[in-house]
Amino acid sequence: MKVGVFTVLFSDMKLDDMLDHVQKVGVQAVEIGTGGHPGNAHCNLEKLIGDEDYRKEYLDKIHSRGLTISAFSCHDNPISPNKENAKKAHDTLVKTIRLAQLLQVPIVNTFSGIPGSHENSTYPNWPVTPWPTVYADILKWQWEEKLIPYWKEMGQFAKDHGVKIGIELHAGFLVHTPYTMLKLREETNEAIGANLDPSHLWWQGIDPVAAIKILGREKAIHHFHAKDTYIDQDNVNMYGLTDMQPYHNIQSRAWNFRTVGYGHSIQEWSNIVSALRTYGYDYVISIEHEDPIMSVEEGFSQAIRNLKRVNIEEPPSEIWWA
Repeated sequence: MKVGVFTVLFSDMKLDDMLDHVQKVGVQAVEIGTGGHPGNAHCNLEKLIGDEDYRKEYLDKIHSRGLTISAFSCHDNPISPNKENAKKAHDTLVKTIRLAQLLQVPIVNTFSGIPGSHENSTYPNWPVTPWPTVYADILKWQWEEKLIPYWKEMGQFAKDHGVKIGIELHAGFLVHTPYTMLKLREETNEAIGANLDPSHLWWQGIDPVAAIKILGREKAIHHFHAKDTYIDQDNVNMYGLTDMQPYHNIQSRAWNFRTVGYGHSIQEWSNIVSALRTYGYDYVISIEHEDPIMSVEEGFSQAIRNLKRVNIEEPPSEIWWA
């Protein structure tokens, strides 16, 4: 597998400077934001789609440094009850898929999205309990009337363009667990899969290794984010895992995102890497930094150091001993 980085970390750098920086420390792939929450600091969608010479120049900057693009990412809410926001997210996703085809980038990452509670809602609604039963009714409507129809269309659009969609399993959106991922995939097609980020699994009580086995058996892992989570059990006892405190309340939060190896042991990350290889994922491990007590540079460098200790790069040998 290759070690990569989600370049939103370095949005304050120009493209050439960012590429030089990550190449020097041994990164092999870049995941580039095209809009939505990641922003588009290193990708001018309109210009890249419309200008073939510019596309060639753009790719040359990346390939000449020995790098590849693991994915384009436009995490947003294309089924938002805010029609303007939904349209913007949808348009960016469509353009990103088209650009991915033009540049032969195999994956586009995003969120599944979350609608409101009914057709005239103005704010999203994320049901997390089946009772009172109104929540179950809302969830059923959301899936049947909004989520499935949208991703049936977009899953086919992606498939027709030779691109896979990596949906990040993230709380606050309808697809946030292995079950909801596979449920949506069953209702759409195999172009729909996971951008699996263990940091969002740990705080939900999901073992990432088990999730890799579940999704890997179905060939449903399209991309992988490397980010850790520290769970403070004392604070969990007070606030629960659905802690609504802002992320800057570091001391009192039930959990905080950490860089690789600072929430869970290197052995646990070794188990994750081994599970990925065992269950068919042999692509890119893309570093994402959201550690509130480390600088971007230190969090990035520590993640690289720890991942290189456990990463499996070479193809497996034949079983010569039996």
